[in-house]
Amino acid sequence: MPLAITTLFFSLFLTISLVPIFSRLAVHIHALDRPSPRKIHTEPMPRMGGLAMALGMLITVSLWIPKDGFVKAFLISSIIIIIFGILDDIVGIGYKGKFLGQVIATVAVISYGRVRIVTMGNLLPANLCLTDWASYVLTLLVIVGVTNAINLSDGLDGLAGGICLLIFSCIGYLAYKAHMPVITLLAVSMVGVIFGFLRFNTYPATIFMGDTGSQLLGFAGIVLAIKLTQESLTIRPVLPLILFGFPVLDTLAVMAQRIADGRSPFKADKNHFHHKLIRLGFFHTEAVFIIYVIQSCLVLTALLFRASSDRLLLLGYALFCIAVIAFFHFTERTGYQIRRYDYIDKVFKGKLRVLKERGVLIRGCFKAVEWGVPGLVLLAAIIPHSIPMHVSIISLPFLAFGIAAISWKHNWLPVSIRVGIYFLLPYLLYLDELNPAQWITPAFMKLFNLYLGLLALFMILTLKFTRRQKGFKLSPMDFLIIFIVLVASALPEQGLKTYHVGMLASKIIVLLFGYEVLVGELRGQLLRLGVLTALFVGIVAVRGFL
Repeated sequence: MPLAITTLFFSLFLTISLVPIFSRLAVHIHALDRPSPRKIHTEPMPRMGGLAMALGMLITVSLWIPKDGFVKAFLISSIIIIIFGILDDIVGIGYKGKFLGQVIATVAVISYGRVRIVTMGNLLPANLCLTDWASYVLTLLVIVGVTNAINLSDGLDGLAGGICLLIFSCIGYLAYKAHMPVITLLAVSMVGVIFGFLRFNTYPATIFMGDTGSQLLGFAGIVLAIKLTQESLTIRPVLPLILFGFPVLDTLAVMAQRIADGRSPFKADKNHFHHKLIRLGFFHTEAVFIIYVIQSCLVLTALLFRASSDRLLLLGYALFCIAVIAFFHFTERTGYQIRRYDYIDKVFKGKLRVLKERGVLIRGCFKAVEWGVPGLVLLAAIIPHSIPMHVSIISLPFLAFGIAAISWKHNWLPVSIRVGIYFLLPYLLYLDELNPAQWITPAFMKLFNLYLGLLALFMILTLKFTRRQKGFKLSPMDFLIIFIVLVASALPEQGLKTYHVGMLASKIIVLLFGYEVLVGELRGQLLRLGVLTALFVGIVAVRGFL
């Protein structure tokens, strides 16, 4: 569990650090996604975020995850996908070039990583296994198909990333329960990478992942899903179809419509499901949110029915496909548009707008966040019974960096604050849960958790009523955070309860979220926050040596 947490937050922070660098590089080399009639955005956007994601994953896997034959094959094939994705993002290689890269990468992971679809469960008579030839061809088609499905779903800010975040979270949990630590850590590293990228990609996005990122997400996701379901005795082989069901259905429906219209199935258009939701009258963020909810339902289905009959899962997916296709067919045939109620816009939104303009609520809410978040962080540093020496040694360069930023280079403060918090706080909160000091009573921890919940409410209100135009704001990604935390908290397995994973995840997310809110709302006035953060790092350093 500590290794999983370390992997998660190392990949997250690494990606957050790399995205701005590659955003500037994309502008410099003109690797931009330019507006066109089939696209939603109206200004050129950097599209090298996928390279930051790729490096975040590759570096994390190279440092933290044991290298068996599968991991080596996974890394090699991922690098192939990344190389072809970079070429497409910079110079454009067309769908044939992308297919070539996907096929080469898939052949590598099949041949050297032994990732193959061998069984179809009870879809075949007497659970028969596929022949070698059929297994090879089917695996190739599935991996290439799903890779392209995720690639094509990347049409709105945060859409492909959010879908894959839910998928990798589910894969990581199922692999954990199946005692497959390598797949667990690979999935967790991808979760961290996506979280870090969505920090910049939720609406309104400042950077796109490009084909490098979307192809990597699709390829890595389906490879891990196949490896997991084919080698586990308790997870049904058809489960990847449920996890990737929405983007796969979207891709098949779009290609079928293009062929029916006499066009090439690979010619881009605006007939994806997310385009149709916008044509129905939904706003950009509403369309993303709806797809997040649908994907969440599919993930919950995979979790709840992972050991059910393959035929039952396939039947359920078929009914889901019929419902989705029928809905969009009906709305397009009838010209249906959703109704917007002026009463809600004028009364509720109008009153909220007045409160926002006057700054009535934000003053009190922000003060609670400004002092409460650093206070809880400092408290987290003294709750553990002891702190390992190696943690204190690691904290020393962070402390030196923070002191330098406070004393001489105030423009370093945002980075120094995030470095200390992102690297040390998750592990400290883990120690709080695992080994609290003797003076920490259950009543004390209840008060700690209660105030943490109140802080989360104050953060949301602060973001709701802020007059700040740039920086960290509420977005559909917050639904993903809430969903993942609630599901983690509600999972019944005793192994997870032992480590209080749900509560630990809640604490980590709320406090890191709080620091992002503070950095945004303080508008560069970070000296006091930098001092409090340095004090937190200093306490960690001193306690380890004591």
